[in-house]
Amino acid sequence: MPQNFLTRSVLACLAGCVFTFGFAPWAHGLLTLLALAALFCLWQTDSPKCALINGLLFGVGAFGIGVSWVFISVYQFGKANLAQAGSITLLFVLFWALFPAISGYCSTWLTRRNKTELRLASIALIWVVVEYVRGVWVLNGFPWLQTAYSQLQMPLAGYVPVIGSYGVNFLTAFTAAGLVYWLQNIAKRSFVITVVAGIWLAGALLKENDWSTAQNDSIKVALIQGNISQDQKWLPENRVKTLQFYKAQTQAHWDSDIVVWPETAVPALFEEVKESYLWPLAEEAEQNQTSLVVSVPMQSELPGKFYNALVVFGQGRGVYRKIHLLPFGEYMPLQPVSGFVLSQLGLNLGNFLPGRHDQPLPSAGKYFFTPSICYEDVFSDINNRYLNDSAFLVNVTNDAWFGDSLEPYQHLQMARMRAMETGRFLLRATNTGLTAIVSPKGEVVAQAPLFQPWVLTGTINPMSGMTPFVKYGGDKPMVYVIFALLLLLIIRLYFRGQRVS
Repeated sequence: MPQNFLTRSVLACLAGCVFTFGFAPWAHGLLTLLALAALFCLWQTDSPKCALINGLLFGVGAFGIGVSWVFISVYQFGKANLAQAGSITLLFVLFWALFPAISGYCSTWLTRRNKTELRLASIALIWVVVEYVRGVWVLNGFPWLQTAYSQLQMPLAGYVPVIGSYGVNFLTAFTAAGLVYWLQNIAKRSFVITVVAGIWLAGALLKENDWSTAQNDSIKVALIQGNISQDQKWLPENRVKTLQFYKAQTQAHWDSDIVVWPETAVPALFEEVKESYLWPLAEEAEQNQTSLVVSVPMQSELPGKFYNALVVFGQGRGVYRKIHLLPFGEYMPLQPVSGFVLSQLGLNLGNFLPGRHDQPLPSAGKYFFTPSICYEDVFSDINNRYLNDSAFLVNVTNDAWFGDSLEPYQHLQMARMRAMETGRFLLRATNTGLTAIVSPKGEVVAQAPLFQPWVLTGTINPMSGMTPFVKYGGDKPMVYVIFALLLLLIIRLYFRGQRVS
């Protein structure tokens, strides 16, 4: 590795840029591994201060490309001007770039007196811990561009039904650290190759295993993609046209067992249209023995507050109110600062309340299913609820907010992970794309094109049985193992430091 600070900084930023090419729509997972290995290699000889800077630059490269779609949402649909949208996007990128910076600083500071293989172990472990904090806790969680999602086409994806996305995050970090160790230790190269190859071979074998069982039944489904532009969707003059579109497409597919509409397909409150529109459709669905899954906002018990909800009509029952709300869209974190900033921009956001965590599963026909709304499909815990009683997953979302960008592809890539973790088919209905049917192995069985009105039809099997990941508690066991390993590493470093002293 070059010793010049400027050269190393440029390499860190370039590695961050390359890192994003492992994610959809490109999905070259090997590039993400190599980029991560390059960063780890820089950190191996960095001081804590330099590791902080190089981690930040890596994050700027990765998030600057990977989440550039934020600009479209703020500028085109948030009605901010060019300077405001650019500033908000820059702040967004810099904020998430802090997490690789924190990883670099903590791991190099912890091993500032031990630049041996223990530093490499520290780098890999702290990377995974910080990624977990970013993906689950900070601002309600933001797991975009986590390394596991880049590996869906790779052998490591075989571990997903066993240890989940954070377990695969750990294995990708371990592999990247192994590459660095292989480069730096000629005498131990055969050992490193054996260990890494063994992990990857086991992953390839696990990929062939069926962790859940298809029931002796089939379900005919129709997923409606309305392709209603976000800036047109809520205009009062377009309401009737939108409602008529969904009604007509649904009536054309009463031969399906399940018809699913995308997130907030109904551009009105449930209370406003239930008598004139929804109840008549519900009766038709009942007569045709079809389960109609509709996403519609609902009035809450509090004035001026709403639920983002999903309702099943016809041959099914249930209401699901979104639990995991979108920060800065459905609720406002960091009050009162965020509220003040958005009021200056003239944006009225954050009027939604979360649903309860103990909501019962809705049913479609004789089967229960696990629902999720919007980006809830990127969180394992939402999709693992009561899975023993659930036959398939249903996600409704609206990625129209992000226009023609990387986001719809990334979002589908992440949703596929939930199908793999649970061993269930996933029905994913979106407003503008990418509407898809995903198999229990994470394969896209059928997909609608972006930005076209479409009805995606297909057949799925209800599934039974639980993957090891779900059976043994989801992410928790793997997270406990990672934190335990980190604690052991810290203890080892402490006693080694004592001996040196």
